[in-house]
Amino acid sequence: MKIYTKTGDKGTTSLIGGERVSKTDLRVEAYGTVDELTAFLALLADTLLHDDRCTAVNSIGSVLTERLVGELHQIESQLMTVAALLAVGKGGEGKIAPIADERVESLEMAIDSMQAEIPAITKFTIPGGHRAVSLCHVCRTVCRRAERAALRASEVATVDESVFRYLNRLSDYLYNLGRLLTERLRVEEILWIP
Repeated sequence: MKIYTKTGDKGTTSLIGGERVSKTDLRVEAYGTVDELTAFLALLADTLLHDDRCTAVNSIGSVLTERLVGELHQIESQLMTVAALLAVGKGGEGKIAPIADERVESLEMAIDSMQAEIPAITKFTIPGGHRAVSLCHVCRTVCRRAERAALRASEVATVDESVFRYLNRLSDYLYNLGRLLTERLRVEEILWIP
């Protein structure tokens, strides 16, 4: 099978169900942003796996690294579903199952677990301190952009509400993951002091 189809050479693409739309369609923008987020999450997972400081016993440790990388891979898989839900066009309704409530609850449990390990925060954090921490914040900001794009898409097309719940919770997960890594890597948490 060839990777190129030439059907998009004039600036259109097909949604699930066969509807052809401009590549500037709000749904395409939304699922493209989710695709970007997935790629950044893969980079974050690779950084955790291959950064000596992340896998050292005196910092994150291999067991936690493996758990976090496993969580990130599960999230990447869920984001494929989010993208598919955003790509549903006319004739594609009902072909993609919504994100299960259990997937959102899984993020909530992970957030609660992380919050139990890190000090309470009273100020905004500024990204930085280590590449993995910065990547968490890159992922968080792309996730927020994906959420806004999905909301814009919902103004012109039907978007399953599970998309919004999942993306909203995911950005909270990524913020807390950045704080957890800051703590485990023993880097200074940079607080915004106006």
